[in-house]
Amino acid sequence: MEAVEILVPLLNANEPEGKLVGIHVKDGQLVKQGDILFSLETTKATSDVEAPISGFIHLAIVDENVAVGDLLGWISEKEEDVFEKIQERITHTNIDGLRITQPARHLAVQSGVDLKKLPTDHLITEAMIREIVKETQVLLPDMFSIHSERSILIYGAGGHAKSVMEMLKSLGNFEIIGIVDDHIPANAKILDIPVLGSRNILGELRKKGVLMSANGVGGIVDINIRKKIFEILEQNDFSLPKLIHPRATLEASACVYDGVQVFANAYIGSEVVLKSCCMVNTNAVVSHDCIVGAYSHISPGALMAGHVQVGESSLVGMGVTTAIGIKIGDNVRIGNGAIIYADVPSKTIIPSGKIWAGEGK
Repeated sequence: MEAVEILVPLLNANEPEGKLVGIHVKDGQLVKQGDILFSLETTKATSDVEAPISGFIHLAIVDENVAVGDLLGWISEKEEDVFEKIQERITHTNIDGLRITQPARHLAVQSGVDLKKLPTDHLITEAMIREIVKETQVLLPDMFSIHSERSILIYGAGGHAKSVMEMLKSLGNFEIIGIVDDHIPANAKILDIPVLGSRNILGELRKKGVLMSANGVGGIVDINIRKKIFEILEQNDFSLPKLIHPRATLEASACVYDGVQVFANAYIGSEVVLKSCCMVNTNAVVSHDCIVGAYSHISPGALMAGHVQVGESSLVGMGVTTAIGIKIGDNVRIGNGAIIYADVPSKTIIPSGKIWAGEGK
């Protein structure tokens, strides 16, 4: 017997959409006909979806917001039939690893959603495409309020994003058009700046004439998250201006690449090189002839002596002190307050407060 699709039923003639409020089975579970599989809710009723037959169930990946006809899962008397059905329903395209269901793909094409701009880290469903369409139709700013030479977008709405917003306001030559964040609801406000939606609207913002963006994700827990945001912005053709706080000190001979952020009271010495998208935070000192690699973060109060080299995607914690001329590798994490007297190999983690004299010392 062929696998049977379990779809969202019509719960209310006036409400084609509802919310998935309960999943009562596990993926691959053997269920009996009549077992309750899902609970759905509209503004007027809560209903259960029962198993139409006995068999093995495979859950589809769905958003909590669903509409009539959305796929919830498959069920079949033979487990292998379920997986055959999955292969029929889910399309793995060759667009940068994009995974999207056939219904979602059809809706995206009909709505003019650019498949190349969709995220590739999870399966795209119809509900997600509807949310993208909703965001692009309702929440985007008026194109007449966008000035290509001044308007800038902030990606992220956390603590670091607030610092970036304050710096942009202090600089005075930027106009923050809004915030994109994947976790904060649209229409919320951060420091009176509106959240426009998730990463799904980046393409539309670019089409409307927003050319610049700033990364508001600090990446303290995982610097690769911050790096990924830069990659997303670059993929959507946003330029990444260098941002130097007016209260930072930057010697004339220093070289600063695009995407760099230097915060208030930081000091950047003679012939320092700050490579693309790195960050020097508040009160940090980067002395003469230092090199800070792409995406690396020099945290508040860190003191780097002259001729220090920091590799790519490394974190130098708050209050860290280094000796002159040392080399810190790629993907290094140095905890707060550590003292560094010797070179640090790539991928090394140094605990907070440690005196580092080399490996095994």
